[in-house]
Amino acid sequence: MAEKRTINRRKFLGTAAGTVAGVLTLGSSVPASARAGKKEEKAGALITRTLGRTGYKLPIVSMGVMNADNPELVRRAYEAGIRHFDTAYGYQRGRNEEMVGRVLVEELKVRDKVVIATKINIRPPQRSLPAEEIKEMHRKMIDESLRRLQTDYVDILYSHDVSDPAWLKNPALIDSLLEIKEKKKTRFIGFSTHQNMNEVINTAMEMKIYDVILTTLNYSLFDYTEYLETLKAAAAQGIGLVAMKTQCQQAWYREAVPAEMRRFYEGPVIHSALLKWVVRHEFIATAVPGFTTFEQLHTDLPVASSLEYTEEEKKFLEDRLVKTQMAAVCRACGQCQPTCPKGVDIPNLPRAHMYAGSYGNLYQARETLDSLEAARSVQACSDCAVCAARCVRGVNIARRLDELKTLLA
Repeated sequence: MAEKRTINRRKFLGTAAGTVAGVLTLGSSVPASARAGKKEEKAGALITRTLGRTGYKLPIVSMGVMNADNPELVRRAYEAGIRHFDTAYGYQRGRNEEMVGRVLVEELKVRDKVVIATKINIRPPQRSLPAEEIKEMHRKMIDESLRRLQTDYVDILYSHDVSDPAWLKNPALIDSLLEIKEKKKTRFIGFSTHQNMNEVINTAMEMKIYDVILTTLNYSLFDYTEYLETLKAAAAQGIGLVAMKTQCQQAWYREAVPAEMRRFYEGPVIHSALLKWVVRHEFIATAVPGFTTFEQLHTDLPVASSLEYTEEEKKFLEDRLVKTQMAAVCRACGQCQPTCPKGVDIPNLPRAHMYAGSYGNLYQARETLDSLEAARSVQACSDCAVCAARCVRGVNIARRLDELKTLLA
């Protein structure tokens, strides 16, 4: 098996390497009217789009580095044509940024050929601190990120995990990001959002200061028309949109799968179909699937060369069972929150469950839980004999919480 994987990797990299000359143009003159979602351009075999008003032209498939811990995978991703790498201050306690800097800057020396994005997370309890303390936290964190990444600047700096529009409007956040941008420690500013995305992005459009948004988009949102229209409007305004959580790696596709459908769920079809569905939306400039193996890289990157569905992918996406199961995936809409009598932060707990159970990333699961006050985390569930929280889409909240307690016990 190991020998077969090596052959597949070599074959894949042999066809992909050398096809991306000119894909990324940094520092070039790009009209202010450049918009994500304009007519797709091709450089070699990879489809590229412009990341909103940043002017960056990127392959439509990028690398979410969060769960990766193999430096060779980052190297191979670059060699295969990926030019945008997404990390964060908190990923793997800083080791993730260190790996990105070591490979791209120190070893490959390709800093001027890549777009590096990182994130700073000021947790909700800290967001109520005095403005000067918040600013100082930002200053220290960006300097530490730059040190780890071995660079003087990042291309995109996100305020991480924004679910409350009030945080986007917080003067301390705005002043911090603009100060970092003015000092040329970042070229562009933005935020990431996993929850309440529609309202948060609408707020950003009103403010007109955020250049890039990293947002959740996957097939479970296929019927969320209002959200899709909001994304389209944001791209039209010149905001660069980067999609995350694209392949919806949750337990739903392994539960109660009929034998005749199993072939869709066990092979690569599910991953390529779901990723294609996301990037076929022309308002998305690029997606950052979080592959952690060479096989996943092998599955994901060819999507950047062709967005045509195969017959099997069409059958998968059109299957009624798939859509029914997708309807039971957490959208982090927050409608479950009022159903919990103890006021537990229900929307964020399934997200922690996803990190632990689906990604196998216990560090990120723990960080998500640590960002919550104890009274609003799983500890508050210990006295409940029966979970009263209910999801409008049928997500089994009680089961997720029980599994989360077991995983992180």
